[in-house]
Amino acid sequence: MTTGMKTDLFEEHRPVLMGVAYRMLGRVADAEDVVQDAWLRWSRADHDAVREPRAYLVRITTRLAIDRLRQIKARGESYVGPWLPEPLVTDVAGTVADAAEQAVLADSVSLAVLVVLESLSPLERAVFVLREAFGYPYAEIAAMLERGEPAVRQLAGRARRHVEERRPRYEVDPAQRRDLTERFLAAAANGDLEGLMALLAPDVRLVGDSGGKAKAPLRILSTADKVGRFLVGAVRKGVADPSVRILELNGGPALLVLSAGLPDSVFQLDVADGRVQAVYIIRNPDKLTSLAAS
Repeated sequence: MTTGMKTDLFEEHRPVLMGVAYRMLGRVADAEDVVQDAWLRWSRADHDAVREPRAYLVRITTRLAIDRLRQIKARGESYVGPWLPEPLVTDVAGTVADAAEQAVLADSVSLAVLVVLESLSPLERAVFVLREAFGYPYAEIAAMLERGEPAVRQLAGRARRHVEERRPRYEVDPAQRRDLTERFLAAAANGDLEGLMALLAPDVRLVGDSGGKAKAPLRILSTADKVGRFLVGAVRKGVADPSVRILELNGGPALLVLSAGLPDSVFQLDVADGRVQAVYIIRNPDKLTSLAAS
């Protein structure tokens, strides 16, 4: 196999590999590093012995991601305030045509689910991602992880129960989320507390991720009154030379706030029963660098 053929084959599968790595790690830069390491291993492999390149590449990427995740957990680094995944630009509708598949894809990469996945062990997370997000049979997952199939089924069941017990309830209907996002933006931008409160569920939660490097709540805020007043106050303080764009991040509409053309913060909403159930704010500048060209 020529170098050009190796490259073409790898690039063909890069979106899947990035999808696996990001869902495993919740960090764009780490996922890109893992995919790059997978390329280095692929470029040195004996390709005559590789019967199924996609399975081979997914196996390499998964194992590298497990190793990276174990390193991150072993470091035990303390994070200032709540942690949210690094936002990822997506195009769910452009990726798959079937509405049901779009819903599964959007859910598997949502901020809410990725936060829950952080509490799984690396092996549980790998099994959950490969099974739930990519639909791999248990036998293939077992081969990838060099585990027995019964053990993989047990890991999958435990991970699934864990996620279902902890994930917030929300709807992934893109039209409803887009509508509420636009109404949320209008009310917040106008400092309309009453209009904002009408959009918020009584027990709405606001999760702000600053990593201690920007201004954001260091604790999760609860109740419509606290969240609404915080948002109106934040808008009043504002940012220099502001502009706002709506784009798709992590499978759903999000607000990207720019200051003098540079990313300042991301707002994304979880929606259920026609109300905003959760507001996620990402202000850690390290997590916004990948959005500079978006």
